[in-house]
Amino acid sequence: MKRKISILFAVSLLLLVMLFSGCTKKLDEASTVAGEGDNTFKVGLEAGYPPFNWTQMDDSNGAVKIQNAAEYAGGYDVEIAKIIAKSLGKELVIVKTEWDGLIPALNSGKIDAIIAGMSPTAERKESIDFSDSYYTSDLVMVVKKGGKYDGAISIQDFKGAKITAQLNTFHYTVIDQIEGVQKQAAMDNFPAMRVALESGIIDGYVSERPEGVSAEAANSNFKMVEFAPGKGFKTSPEDTTVAVGLRKGSELTAKINEALAKISEEQRKEIMENAIKNQPASE
Repeated sequence: MKRKISILFAVSLLLLVMLFSGCTKKLDEASTVAGEGDNTFKVGLEAGYPPFNWTQMDDSNGAVKIQNAAEYAGGYDVEIAKIIAKSLGKELVIVKTEWDGLIPALNSGKIDAIIAGMSPTAERKESIDFSDSYYTSDLVMVVKKGGKYDGAISIQDFKGAKITAQLNTFHYTVIDQIEGVQKQAAMDNFPAMRVALESGIIDGYVSERPEGVSAEAANSNFKMVEFAPGKGFKTSPEDTTVAVGLRKGSELTAKINEALAKISEEQRKEIMENAIKNQPASE
């Protein structure tokens, strides 16, 4: 009788151990999906928004390997991500993600943060949190050098012009401030807009200043138009600053703000200047 009880006890204990192990495994898997429980810092960016981020074929100039790809990601965002990852004591993992997929990827746990030149708009704040800003820029127009709009000093000088901007960005919404403008369909990325400008499909596109500088550096036929005081687009600070996107209530927010606070304004400018200089000419 005692032996039967012992056997039943042993079997019960074994079943409990197996059940506990299974639950632990599931919890570990869930923790990994949520970006916790490992030593990686998974950052999402589109790798197609120079000089903030781009794709290249090697690790030159500090580029980081893209997860599950042969290419590498470089740019201002990547350098900022490297600084943050080091401060967190984690290994940086770059996850190349389409712009429209960044917030879903963040909220699903595929990535831990968005560092992609993203502005902390009120609409985005409804679904995710943001860190303090890590860059601030003005809006400019990129046009053909020597063309009709080369000498523009006001956004109203673009009356009748065919103008576009990147899809799902506030850049596209400010085009409406130009009276009589021919607002074109939004485009997926800046390389596509550069091709459209070169071919004459559009007369210009709205961008932040770093992209304007980059466009001039990449193509001698392009010109960045900066506007006189009071003659440019009306924007709010939430539109012209960029910040790290994080899940609601993320414990990383305070830690990332601490890391960003240690990056001086001079260092930020230097990082951007290097990003503009180092971006691939083909971008």
